[in-house]
Parts: sequence; C-alpha cells; structure tokens
Amino acid sequence: MSEQPATLLSPRVFLPFILVTLIWGSTWIVIKGQLGIVPPSWSVTYRFAVAAIAMFAFAIFRGERIWLGRDAMTFAVVLGIAQFTFNFNFVYRAEQHITSGLVAVLFALLIVPNTLLGRLFLKSPLERRFLAGAGIAIIGVGLMILHEYRAAALDPQAVIMGTVLTLAGVFSASTANVMQGTTIARAQPMVVMIAWAMLFGAVADGTFAWITTGPPAIEATPVYLGGVLYLGIVASAVTFPLYFNVIRAVGPGQAAWSSVLIPIIAMGFSTALEGYRWATLSIAGGAVALIGLAIAVAKRPERPSVSGNMVSVPVDAD
Repeated sequence: MSEQPATLLSPRVFLPFILVTLIWGSTWIVIKGQLGIVPPSWSVTYRFAVAAIAMFAFAIFRGERIWLGRDAMTFAVVLGIAQFTFNFNFVYRAEQHITSGLVAVLFALLIVPNTLLGRLFLKSPLERRFLAGAGIAIIGVGLMILHEYRAAALDPQAVIMGTVLTLAGVFSASTANVMQGTTIARAQPMVVMIAWAMLFGAVADGTFAWITTGPPAIEATPVYLGGVLYLGIVASAVTFPLYFNVIRAVGPGQAAWSSVLIPIIAMGFSTALEGYRWATLSIAGGAVALIGLAIAVAKRPERPSVSGNMVSVPVDAD
C-alpha cells in the first residue's frame, strides 16, 4: 500500500499551518505600530535584516553549509525580491490608503493566483472539491471586503490605490510561493536559502528606501522596536520556513488557505485588543469562508471496490 500524499489535515502539515496562520493573523495589528515616523520601506528593511540575521544564526547553529551555488544564489535573489521586497513594500504602502482590515481581507485572494500558477507551472492537481470550496470561500471573502469597505467610508481614489497596491503584493507573494514548489528550491537547504533570500530582500528594501525616502530613520520607542523584533523573528524567521515547507508538502493552492483564515484571526485579535465589533456581513463572510475551507479539505468518502468474492477499499489519494 503506497503512502497517502500529505494534505492540510496531515499532522505534519496541519500543526505548522495553524501556527503560521495564528502568527500572521497577529501581524496586522503590529504593522500598524510601524506606520508612523519611519517610512514604510525602512520598516520593511529592518524587519528582514533582523530576520536574515536570525536565519543565518540558526543555520550556523545547525552546522549547515552557508554558501549556495551560483544558480541557487540567483534563485534566492529573485525569491527575496519577490517575497521580501515587492510583496511587503506593496502591503505597507497599501495600508497608507486603506485600512489594515481591508488589506488583510483582500490578501485572502492569494488562493486564486496560487492555485492557477501552481497548476500552470507545477502541474498541481485541481480537484472539484477543492475548487468548489475555494469558490465558496471567495464569496465569503467578498462579503468581508464589502463590510470593511463600508465600515471605513474611504475616498474612492484611496480605495482604488490601496486595492491595486494590495493585489500587486498578492501577485508578488504568489510568485514566491510557486517558486518554492520548483525543483531547484527543493534541492536547497530550506533555512540557508531563506536566509539568503531575506538578506537580498533586505538589501533591495534598503536601497529602495534610501533612494525614495532618504537616509535610514528609526523610532526609538518600545512599541516600534518591539514590533520590528516580533515581525523579524517570530513573524518571519519562524514562520516562513514553516510556511514554505507546507507549500512543498501540499502545494501553493492548499497552503494559500492560510490567507483566507488570517483576516478572520486578525479580526479576532482586533476584537480582543481594539474593541472591534463584528457586523452581519463580517460574521457571514467569515462563516462562508470557513465552510469553503471545510469542503476543500474534507476527506472523500472511501468507496469499496469488489473483486470476485473479495472486497477491497482503495486508499484515498486526495
């Protein structure tokens, strides 16, 4: 009997998936404390400089070889710029035009490009159950987007700009996600490759920040500095290796369910810490999104096959 392929419900996938989702669900509140005196590009630079240092320190602690081959280094440059430069600069700037809640909900649409690009470049299978669940979840996301838009009462121009920036971040993140499923990515030591990608991303972030906003700026307050450390170590150095391993195990489409759950968790944190009040649309949207997730990951019922007088039950390969 062959071993069943991993799914989101496999213990080795489910536990890191949930941990990553919970941590990233908390980051939206922390990022708000990064948007003040310090230009967003410098905040992104500090975050991934801290994350790169932590990742290299962990790799050295594990006794891993730090240097990568030329092709792998080139791959790390592209990965770092897509994931840690474009993605986060777009997101931080989007929050200057629209609310963090709306950005978080819009980012839930990551499941769409992840699924399509995964199918196109990685030949990831597309099952009807997964597609049905994803479609239902997107309806739920749409309801949450509608609520956040109404609640914010934003200027239409701000909404357009914030939405465009967020979707640009979504596409950048999706590109990096799909890259993690490629042969060259799987051949590299995970921690070392991410460390280099974060370093290259931080260098690109700093270069862009200096050109567009001037020399480095820092806000020497506990809230800001604590936020940089939390975002750099916990929300980056800890989570990205776990998340990329989830991608390698189940593909970018299934891994992107994290982005669907994150806004629901972010609203939960906001309820506890900021007095956020759930409205009918946000409750309905969250419930519909969870129903879609349940449908997508539900195990297909086993159908016994009869051969002569013997009855065998095939292993579900979903």
